[in-house]
Amino acid sequence: MSGFVFNEKPIQIEEGDGVWLSDDAGNEYLDMGASYACVPLGHRHPAVDQAAKSQIDKLTYVQASYPNAARTRLYETLADTAPDPIDKVWLCNSGTEANEAALKFARAATGESKLVATMQGFHGRTMGSLATTWKSKYKKPYEPLAGDVEFVPYDDPEAMREAVDEETAGVIVEPIQGEGGINPASTEFLEATREATEDAGAALIFDEVQTGMGRTGSLWAAQESGVVPDMITAAKGLGNGYPIGATLCREWIADEYGSHASTFSGGPVISAAADATVSTIVEEDVPSNAATVGDYLQTELAATLGDEVRDIRGEGLMIGIEVGRGAMGHLKQLAMSEGVLALPAGRTVVRLLPPLTLTEADADHVVDALESVILE
Repeated sequence: MSGFVFNEKPIQIEEGDGVWLSDDAGNEYLDMGASYACVPLGHRHPAVDQAAKSQIDKLTYVQASYPNAARTRLYETLADTAPDPIDKVWLCNSGTEANEAALKFARAATGESKLVATMQGFHGRTMGSLATTWKSKYKKPYEPLAGDVEFVPYDDPEAMREAVDEETAGVIVEPIQGEGGINPASTEFLEATREATEDAGAALIFDEVQTGMGRTGSLWAAQESGVVPDMITAAKGLGNGYPIGATLCREWIADEYGSHASTFSGGPVISAAADATVSTIVEEDVPSNAATVGDYLQTELAATLGDEVRDIRGEGLMIGIEVGRGAMGHLKQLAMSEGVLALPAGRTVVRLLPPLTLTEADADHVVDALESVILE
């Protein structure tokens, strides 16, 4: 997730406001990447920033061994938003940490070691999470990694059923693959995975680091399928730019989680910002806007780009446009000539992950920009 370099120089971003960013030269950009989905409420959201500032005036940090009101509120808020019966919360600092915790919890709770992950999946860059990430370019320099991981084709119910057995501790899967190319899983696949893990006594982990916090049109992508996992991991959108991750668990996982801990788990300032983020997303029904504007954007993209692209797919405001091998070239042109910042998902997909406050007028701007770049 390194910065994009255009014309041999990086774009140096200095300010943000809502869905817009500006660089050190005063150029403005429509932020269609939200720094990999990290600012669902847009830049400088007053409720989030004020919550952090108010907490700074009281207490910057105290470790989780001591109760703190900001942390306790966040625990309660996240537990209230999670699909029933998930009601336990462990806090950390990033998505890869949240996934590391989930993988460890699965092994501790089941007493088994085997993990099942999917081809093209991405779960982070620390050693445990990296072992369940598919692409070799992320893993090869650091091998050997934590072993006993089996990969199955994404969205293949039968392959998943065959892979999960009595030695399986857990299965980790993204409801929609992000880095893998914006690939939505079918309900059939998620249901088959749930059934297989229940039969084997294994833990099912939904990696919602990118899909969570309303991005797909529901607060959690799990809610759209009706499949409730044993754990949900969250991070990117959770703090609206403030670094935080969370592993949400069913009670049977939490009771046997082992001795896992983190020094900076749920610091007061970060907890205050995250609680304001989640509360605002829920109270202002931001996921509904993501669903409405996302549907509008996909419809307009399909009507405008048509057969000029291979595919347009996704849910809510998590959209992938498969353009062939020219993805990075299109991203460069979008930024430099159209003032739109987007993201890659591999070599062939332009990824759109804007703030969930995007309007239809903003969407029109994006369609016009993509039309100019792709159909030129």
